[in-house]
Amino acid sequence: MSTFTTRVLSLTTGDTETVTDLTSACADFLAESAEGRDGLLNLFVPHATAGVAILETGAGSDKDLLAALHHILPADDRWQHRHGSPGHGRDHVLPALVPPHATLPVVDGRLTLGTWQSVCLVDTNKDNPERQVRLSFLG
Repeated sequence: MSTFTTRVLSLTTGDTETVTDLTSACADFLAESAEGRDGLLNLFVPHATAGVAILETGAGSDKDLLAALHHILPADDRWQHRHGSPGHGRDHVLPALVPPHATLPVVDGRLTLGTWQSVCLVDTNKDNPERQVRLSFLG
């Protein structure tokens, strides 16, 4: 019989662009909800200006991702969406490149990430530092 458990993480990302590692929070959630079962962990960010990425952190890849996003989505006045700080329209395009969701396999109650993979919240919106991430386990 499958079960479904969900929880909302509340985070403050601050007033700078961030890549926030959520891997430990995911592991803690699964320790309580998966109880050694196989299934799927879904993460969903209910914001129009943030996304979820699976990438290496701590070796510079998180900073490289933010630099790449600046290259692809410059914070300037080219955007039609113009409220907020200058260049804020780019933040509303971000979820098309870094989706606001991810679904990951869980085996024996643990995420089956690769050796260097981490689950991260990507937030380029400096105008809204309060974020939520919904974690849901189906197993």
